[in-house]
Amino acid sequence: MVPGVAGEPKVLERDALDTLFDALAARGHTVIGPTVRAQAIVLDEIASSADLPIGWTDEQDGGRYRLVRRDDEACFGFALGPTSWKRFQLPPRLRIHTTRREGGDGEWTVEPEPEAPPRYAFVGARACDLAAMGILDTVLVRGARPDPRDVARRAETLIVAVQCGQAGGTCFCASMGTGPELSAESHEYDLALTELLDGGRHAFLVTAASAAGAELLAALPVREAQAADVGSAAQAPLRAAREQGREMDTEGIRELLYRNHEHPRWDEVAERCLTCGNCTMVCPTCFCTSVTDTTDVTGNMAERWQEWASCFTVDYSHLHGGSVRGSGRSRYRQWATHKLATWFDQFGSSGCVGCGRCITWCPVGIDLTEELAAIRASDGATSGGEDPGTGA
Repeated sequence: MVPGVAGEPKVLERDALDTLFDALAARGHTVIGPTVRAQAIVLDEIASSADLPIGWTDEQDGGRYRLVRRDDEACFGFALGPTSWKRFQLPPRLRIHTTRREGGDGEWTVEPEPEAPPRYAFVGARACDLAAMGILDTVLVRGARPDPRDVARRAETLIVAVQCGQAGGTCFCASMGTGPELSAESHEYDLALTELLDGGRHAFLVTAASAAGAELLAALPVREAQAADVGSAAQAPLRAAREQGREMDTEGIRELLYRNHEHPRWDEVAERCLTCGNCTMVCPTCFCTSVTDTTDVTGNMAERWQEWASCFTVDYSHLHGGSVRGSGRSRYRQWATHKLATWFDQFGSSGCVGCGRCITWCPVGIDLTEELAAIRASDGATSGGEDPGTGA
């Protein structure tokens, strides 16, 4: 067996990979996976292995992302793109209900949205992705008052994970304990693929980690795995761990941030931060939303929508009399402190999985690992801060 992965491993040849897509479609699943679009590898609906980013990889650094060609035909030979599975767990825009009235003075009726959730199959989720899904599950479906739609979407989702074999320049999941190796004990998935590309062969080691995964595996034309297959697969996460371009010292990080609320580094990062909200949009665990109401020109129909929101916008913390966090300094500090400190108090874990998306997709290349290292290096330093009335 492969360490950390449940089930007896089998081997699926590359030219039979489409049987997996066929089996998922036959079970009524809409397959979501990586594909190339607009010069990036994004997650979207795909129909077959031909839609995968075959032969592509990515180069990532602070504020930099480029697609480049590989020298092989790997299907999953890249790190992470700008989109995460959050888009399908918590849709960016979701209609809550519609209200209508007949005539100018009729009674209002509320039309709730249809209850039937989509039946997704996620193909290609890495260990850090799965950790992020688990964090979102804690927030969305294991809270005191979960939204039934969030619960239903998650219950209908089948996950085909991929063992990470290549890290990006901004990855640091090893520091956060969320990857790169898949673990049936700490990650929730149904089937796991490890891409094997050596000695001229191209195949996938496949293991099941749930009853649904075992049933799916039984429908595929697989063969028994040999020792060489298992040994090759075991090298993938080790290779990804060595390639990680960032690291974060998490020792006492919650307390570190609590006692450095007025550290001068917050002023320094505020001089560079555009408060654009890119980091919150690409983050796989940021879950803030807002509610908006729209009406038609007659005033006889109104819709209520739930939409993604960002704590980097001034309006997000607006209360009577103005914004609680009116400065870029206070908004960046709020985001970083919540992600790495107060998240523990709310949900029992860090809110960061070390995927590095916030670093790659920051237009000015602000690096969360660098900011935390700077605060740790001068722990206890203080600045004058800001007038509380300005949102410090």
